[in-house]
Amino acid sequence: MIEGLQLRHHGADGAREILDQLLDLYLEVYAGGGEFYSEDRYRRQLDLHMQRAGWELVTATVDAALVGYIYGFPLPPKTRWWDGIHEPVPPGFTEEDGKRTFAVSELLVHPDRRRQGIAVALHDELLANRGEPRTTLLVRPDNSVAQIAYHSWGWSKATQLQPKWDGAPIFNVLVRPADVRPRPISEPKVPKTPSQTDCK
Repeated sequence: MIEGLQLRHHGADGAREILDQLLDLYLEVYAGGGEFYSEDRYRRQLDLHMQRAGWELVTATVDAALVGYIYGFPLPPKTRWWDGIHEPVPPGFTEEDGKRTFAVSELLVHPDRRRQGIAVALHDELLANRGEPRTTLLVRPDNSVAQIAYHSWGWSKATQLQPKWDGAPIFNVLVRPADVRPRPISEPKVPKTPSQTDCK
């Protein structure tokens, strides 16, 4: 892990104070990704997600500069998170009560700061003390770097899902049980190809 890395937790009010920084990093990470990764769509996503009960953000800074962040929230009853899920899935898989599943929506690291332990540090910091029995996230099937990383962190693929957003790609649905054993913080050895860890 890099020297001087600082992790900080934020609720929705605190996150709004650094909203422009969050947007700038997102747009840099997903530059050239198409309309689905546009500023307008991400602003709407953030605004919607930040209203969720239990929404939490963890930022990573080095010398006061934002170099990465992760956020998520517990899935409420009647959530739309599972809209577009591909069948078959086990009975009751998409049933939520606000306490069953924590959804990780974004995990971003600045392109110049990847493979330095920041992604896994953010991941572990956000999930370390969650009380939900499982966590879920979405990742693009063609993002092999992210797939390898998540697998090494205890995640497994359940199915696929295509969100109802206009132009949304198909994602792999990954899940991770709460009882995954802790392991030393380190980045997995993966091919050094440009990519980002994406989840919605």
